[in-house]
Amino acid sequence: MNSSQDILIIGGGIIGLSLAVELKLRGASVAVLTVDSKQPTARAAAGMLAPQAERIPPSPMLDLCLQSRALYPAWIEQLEDITGLKTGYWRSGILAPVCQNEPQEKPLLSNLNYQWLDGDAVHQQQLGLGQEVIGGWWYPDDAQVDNRALFRTLQAATKELQIEIIQGNAGEIIRQGNRVFGVETTAGKLQADRYVLAAGAWSEQLLNIPVFPRKGQMLSVCVPEDCGAIQPLQTVLFGIGIYLVPRQDGRIIIGATSENVGFTPGNTAAGMQSLLAGAIKLYPELQNYPILEFWWGFRPATPDELPILGASVWENLTLAAGHYRNGILLAPVTAKLLADLICNQKSDPLLAAFDYSRFGSSELT
Repeated sequence: MNSSQDILIIGGGIIGLSLAVELKLRGASVAVLTVDSKQPTARAAAGMLAPQAERIPPSPMLDLCLQSRALYPAWIEQLEDITGLKTGYWRSGILAPVCQNEPQEKPLLSNLNYQWLDGDAVHQQQLGLGQEVIGGWWYPDDAQVDNRALFRTLQAATKELQIEIIQGNAGEIIRQGNRVFGVETTAGKLQADRYVLAAGAWSEQLLNIPVFPRKGQMLSVCVPEDCGAIQPLQTVLFGIGIYLVPRQDGRIIIGATSENVGFTPGNTAAGMQSLLAGAIKLYPELQNYPILEFWWGFRPATPDELPILGASVWENLTLAAGHYRNGILLAPVTAKLLADLICNQKSDPLLAAFDYSRFGSSELT
C-alpha cells in the first residue's frame, strides 16, 4: 500500500466496511484491516433503526440518526444490487408498550410520525401482549435490519468491489509530527496515504480516545410452526430495558443487557434471566418458544454515549468510533459524511458535535 490514493481503514466491522464500500464507489483505492470475520460488535445488536423509539432528545445526535434512517432504503437497495444478497431490511415499525406503573411521557418531537395507542388499541395492534401493558407509543417510521445479514452483505460487497481485506491485529499506530506514517500489525507494517480508525470497542487500545466496551448479552427464540390462536409477533416491541425483534424467518431476537465489565466474555445466568423475564412480561406466549441461541458482544461506548466522528489531530487520520448502541443505524450516514470529508475535504456542519475535541485537547496525544 504505497499509492497516494490509498486509504487504510483500521477495523472491519459494520462501520469500517460501510465506509470502505462508499469510498470505493467514489473511486478511492481502499483496504481494510480486520482481526477476524466474526465481529462480536455486529453480533451485539438487533438491527433496530429506532431514533424515535430510543427517545433521543432533540439534538445533533437525533438529526444524525434521522438522516441515517432516511438514507437506509436507498443504501440497502444499492448493497443488495451489488451483491444479490438480502439484508433483512424491514419497515416493521416499532411499538413501545407502556406497562402499569411506568411513565407515559409524550415523545419530545411533535413533528415526527407517532401515535399513542390506549389499552384496547395497543392490544389490537399486536395480539398477545401481556396484561400489564396499558398502552403504547407506535412509531411507524422506525424499522429494522438483520444485522448479521447486513454484515455478510457488506463483506460480499467488498469482495465484489475488489476491496483489499487484510487479516491481522493492529498493534500500534505510528505517528510523527502531525501525520500518521503506518500501522504495525500482525500482518506486517501497513502504510497508506490516509487512515481511518474504526476499531469499535478496541479503538482505545490503539489511540488515547475515550472509547470503552459495554457488554451486551442477547438471545433468540424460534416461533413454533403452530402458534395456535396467537398471531405471531409482527412488530418490534421496545420496552424499558428490553426489546423483542421479530425476524421474517421466524426468529425473535431478545436483548440486551448493558454491562461495564470490560471485555469479560460469556453469557451469564443473571443476564439471561433478566432478559427472559422482561420479554415474557411484554409477550407472555414467548415462554413456550424454544430457545435457539445465546450470545454477547461489546458495544463501543464513550463518556457521553455519542460517537467520535471526523478529523483528528493528525491531518491524515479520520475517526469513526464510539457508536455505542447506534452503530447499525448510523452506518450509512457515517459512510456518507466521512467519505465527503476524506474525498472532498467537505465537513458537514453536523460533524462538529461529534469532534474528539469535546473531551479535551489532550485526549489524542
